[in-house]
Amino acid sequence: MQHVQVNLLAADPARLGEAIRYLEEKTRPLLEDLVGSQGLSVSVNELGVAVIEEFWVSHDAMREHEKTVAPSRAEVARFSGGTISSERFAVGSFTRVGRTQPGAGMRLTRMDTDASRIDDVVAGYEDTALPWLTETPGFVAALLFIDRKTGRSISETRWDDFTTLDANRSAAAAIRADLVAATGSSIRAVEEYALLVDTAEPA
Repeated sequence: MQHVQVNLLAADPARLGEAIRYLEEKTRPLLEDLVGSQGLSVSVNELGVAVIEEFWVSHDAMREHEKTVAPSRAEVARFSGGTISSERFAVGSFTRVGRTQPGAGMRLTRMDTDASRIDDVVAGYEDTALPWLTETPGFVAALLFIDRKTGRSISETRWDDFTTLDANRSAAAAIRADLVAATGSSIRAVEEYALLVDTAEPA
């Protein structure tokens, strides 16, 4: 099963551009040359927060290259004058109807669930959220990241632009409520970003 490392960079907004340049010029080539890497995506918001996702063919590949990639993450934090934290997940679901372009809108929904019900989250997500998503104008892709040990998950949806992202906020809230009711989950956070870089190839 494919895995992803989700890195949250909390930066000085005035220095975030410098960190993104480092990511594109140094981190991206390093990462994409490693066996088992399936690319990365970088999204930012106006507060100076960036989500950097590293995709891998397996958990073993991700773990094997940690010592190679970790110093680059530390440099990104240094360039940005901020801090970086990381979480690891399996990719539990992936649907794409198009390719995301720079400037695309991205919504992350972070959820907590009893670990014994994580399969219910995947099934509920695919039965409840995906049918609505694939019929909604502007939808590009959806991913569900899961951690079977902790019960944590992240639903990620990608949209053509912020206009379409804005237009579906109320409907997305209703879908979240349905999923929570069906799985006994709780919402930890809902975040929105602009996608800057996307070379990832989720399986």
